[in-house]
Amino acid sequence: MKISTILDHIDSGHMALPEFQRGYVWNRDQVRSLMESLYRRHPVGSLLVWVTQSESAQHRGESQLAPGVVKLLLDGQQRMTSVYGIVRSGPPPFFDGNAESFTGLFFHLEREEFAFYSPVNMGDDPLWVDVSALMRGGYDGIDKIAEKAGGRHYGRMNRLLGIQEMDIHVEEVTGADKTIDVVVNIFNKVNSGGTKLSGGDLALAKVCAEWPEARNRMKSDLERWRTAGYSFSLDWLLRNVNTVTTGEARFAHLHDIALERVQDGLQRAEKAIDEALNLVSGRLGLDHDRVLFGRFAFPVIVHYLDRRGSLADAAERDQLLFWFIQSAMWGRFSGTTETMIDKDLQALAELDGGLQRLIEELRLWRGSLRVAPAHFSGWSLGARFYPVLYMLTRICKAKDWGNGFLELSQHLLGRMNRLEVHHIFPKAVLRKLKRPKTEVNAVANFCFLTKKTNMEIGARRPDEYFAEVESGCPGALASQWIPMDPVLWKPENYLDFLEARRGLLAAAANAFLDDLAHGLVSMDSEKAAVLDLELMAGDGAVAAVSGRSESPEEDAELDDLNEWVVELGLPPGERTFRLSDPQTGRLLAVFDLAWPRGLQTGYSQPVAVLLNEPPATLQVANAHGYRYFESAAAFKNHVSEEVVGESGVAGDVGGAVAAKHE
Repeated sequence: MKISTILDHIDSGHMALPEFQRGYVWNRDQVRSLMESLYRRHPVGSLLVWVTQSESAQHRGESQLAPGVVKLLLDGQQRMTSVYGIVRSGPPPFFDGNAESFTGLFFHLEREEFAFYSPVNMGDDPLWVDVSALMRGGYDGIDKIAEKAGGRHYGRMNRLLGIQEMDIHVEEVTGADKTIDVVVNIFNKVNSGGTKLSGGDLALAKVCAEWPEARNRMKSDLERWRTAGYSFSLDWLLRNVNTVTTGEARFAHLHDIALERVQDGLQRAEKAIDEALNLVSGRLGLDHDRVLFGRFAFPVIVHYLDRRGSLADAAERDQLLFWFIQSAMWGRFSGTTETMIDKDLQALAELDGGLQRLIEELRLWRGSLRVAPAHFSGWSLGARFYPVLYMLTRICKAKDWGNGFLELSQHLLGRMNRLEVHHIFPKAVLRKLKRPKTEVNAVANFCFLTKKTNMEIGARRPDEYFAEVESGCPGALASQWIPMDPVLWKPENYLDFLEARRGLLAAAANAFLDDLAHGLVSMDSEKAAVLDLELMAGDGAVAAVSGRSESPEEDAELDDLNEWVVELGLPPGERTFRLSDPQTGRLLAVFDLAWPRGLQTGYSQPVAVLLNEPPATLQVANAHGYRYFESAAAFKNHVSEEVVGESGVAGDVGGAVAAKHE
């Protein structure tokens, strides 16, 4: 079947996407490779469609199907969506994904290469042709383009247009015996290649096969939480449904569960998630997405809340939140998520004493549950202890420095009362002292103020404005853990200020954790095992795969890279990420910087930055499905071209605004 005919069938409703299909997940590199293959007339594979009656076909999107027989795409959605988006200059009716992946594709008539639009690289070169514009204009528009190109390359433009006339073989699944269950099994098998389907994708496909409205129901939940300030994925929600319904972490356990149980599980999970968010927001002050860390601890909390029905008292609530904070601070679920969730669910197998066992499991895994000043040594808004700073600001009732009676909250009314991040020592002052970015953007140099106060302080030095704040709002400085020795307020003593404030923050964190524990845990446990001890444990296979930076310069480069990612609105990576065997939990390797769930959670493969690492580390990364980069430049090029596009915008960062005071 010609590509042009396939696109016409999509427009007319004769070809559509089954409801159980996932959304569009391709990135720009995949789109570019597809167009390169089509232009070169290389094979791009066949399509697989399910031929069924339109009146009984459950399909994606709001458009109407054509009467009679319809063909639902089982294999080929990513390819056909990409081609449709380029040829039609917009997504197909069933589209659900990021249209930037196929928007702005250009072709160089001289070099015969495809690239996405970049004003810097393309400039005014008339040999760069907008592929979508060429497809829209058709053969009638070639003369105008050729005129700009000096009357050359008609053949190459005709070859581009000829892509629409290429034939793609279409395999059909037909017959009365092809029930929805049979078709879903076929779908799962044929979609095992390409952009790998996650376990959540497969489980959701199975659920949607029997319950077509499931996806929209779950999306309405996600939108409700997004409106409240929290952004989650379908995969995350389904994980919570899974632990509520089956008591297991792995999605495969959902496959054989009766639909009625899944529907009931979703309803119970919705209720428990609402309760968990209310606890985290109300008791911990983590009231928006930017500061909500430890989100993969939620499936365990939701499972516990669902089974308990209601918490006995404030002590039980606090101890559950104690476990949540500790899990988040130490990255319990940053590696082998399912293995860790299953261990925690096992601790809760018997509800009586379950919470105590859950915390004990965490203590044995981590070692010390005590916060040290050094834990606040991270920098940038992506640092793991940045949410801890925000939490302390909220629960300790930190005061604004312009209005000492105002307790800080993300939800203060009025535009000028919006909460912003403030650099205590202004960036401009520290840059004059040639302080590195790791020190300028240290977490201990952050505090939260209202927009009005932030603007009024501007770029003034602490030794200029601290005395005024203390005079006008007594106690406001101390409420934000500012060392009260005026000597430390001078720029030349900045490092001493950071050290002192880290000590105050650690003391505040431990005091709060003590309150939450209600005596259940001794906070004076032994020190946590250091990375070297972890690497020496086991059979020695991991000893050569340390993943630690070789120098302060490399450390700074990795931190700088992480901050750059966060500024684009993407999730921060995990520093010194520990990759463990999903079955045994044994440590396999430690990566410098990693995104185990991808830069676009649920839509891309795991990514790692591995600087100056031995071949053994690279082999482990490759074997576990990681796309790795051995230089910061290569990683930045990947993010710019394939993830966010040349615009440099990945989406709304949300949450607290990092004010840029110069």
